[in-house]
Amino acid sequence: MIEHRDNGLKRFLKRLGPGLITGAADDDPSGIGTHSQVGAEFGYGLAWTFVFSFPLMVVIQEVAAQIGRVTGRGIAANVRRHYSRGLLFVIVSLLLIANIINLGADLSAMGAALELLTGGNAALFTLSFGLVCVVLEIVLPYERYASVLKWTTLSLFTYVAVVLVAGVPWGTAMRGLVVPDAKWTPAYATALVAILGTTISPYLFFWQAGQEIEEQRRHHAKPLFLTPRKAGPEFARIRIDTLTGMAFSSIISLAIVFATAATLHAHGITNIETSSQAAEALRPIAGDLAFALFALGIIGTGMLAVPVLAGSAAYAITEMMGRTGSLASRPLQAKFFYAAIAGTTLVGGLTNMGGIDPARALYWAAVVNGVLAAPLMAVMMLIVRNEKAMGELVLPHRATLWGWAATAVMAAATAVFFWFLFNPS
Repeated sequence: MIEHRDNGLKRFLKRLGPGLITGAADDDPSGIGTHSQVGAEFGYGLAWTFVFSFPLMVVIQEVAAQIGRVTGRGIAANVRRHYSRGLLFVIVSLLLIANIINLGADLSAMGAALELLTGGNAALFTLSFGLVCVVLEIVLPYERYASVLKWTTLSLFTYVAVVLVAGVPWGTAMRGLVVPDAKWTPAYATALVAILGTTISPYLFFWQAGQEIEEQRRHHAKPLFLTPRKAGPEFARIRIDTLTGMAFSSIISLAIVFATAATLHAHGITNIETSSQAAEALRPIAGDLAFALFALGIIGTGMLAVPVLAGSAAYAITEMMGRTGSLASRPLQAKFFYAAIAGTTLVGGLTNMGGIDPARALYWAAVVNGVLAAPLMAVMMLIVRNEKAMGELVLPHRATLWGWAATAVMAAATAVFFWFLFNPS
């Protein structure tokens, strides 16, 4: 009986991959900063949004995965093949801007976290983390690299540990999950949009689609539009993988909100701009253990998120240019692809070292993501309903309704964001 359960667990874990890594990368250091601010400012009042956003995350990431697995091409390649080149240029340009800003913020947060833990020079740590991520992404064979990323997701459990030592009032926290405490104020609306922007992010779409293609090549399989009879098991795997990854992401996000609500908010600390500030603020309230765990989590999730941000940008740029590129390729076989990874990481790392305020940079990254997310989701929905791209495996009507619902919610959130941006009073 025990052996049977062990075999079942091994089979389940083996089926996890692109969806799990994508979900874990969603909780990057900049996202940790956003969720820390939400918990510090609003306590448990916005916890319900993570329950609300979960099905939206799942459906749109499934759409991204199916685009990659069915067509054998990434999102940018499908836009290039079936839609306007002008649209493709705008999408990839906005993605590149947002990813570079996010890369800078994440690397800066990792450097600041290590400085908090050990002392030393945060700028040097920031550059070192960038170089390590680039080297790992270029040097390691894809299969080993994917395994490293999968195991790196375990670093996020540090935030579960923080919750266990933070003294969370669980009755209040659970009520926040199911009873919205909505307030029509600029701060509340901005926080709501920030949560959606950090959970439904364009770079995750490109990454999961690209990873499905990598997995297809690794198993020497054909795109599903050529072998539609194999779609059933593959779609089932994608669903389990994506559900697990997005559930993992949502649980960790809630753990961060709960931990900062129980400590910072409860002690009147309501203004946190970065993840490293949240870690530092925890020390006098929750103790050295919570501080150390929080800071270590920033570094661990950064080591996962930085390659995903750089990789998604490389997939998009390479596909836009009509070039071939893959993490499974050797560096000399995919020079343009790996140059894109190195270049975006380097530029991102240099943005904050050039005196740019990381908190302000994240703000503008949210603006760019807000401009890009809803239109990109609409384009993705058009692709999965396009028979020229998907063959007979176009998205079913029920899933299509869910996909357009997610797109409408993101469009509404973006509209609210810009309303308060131009009408701050």
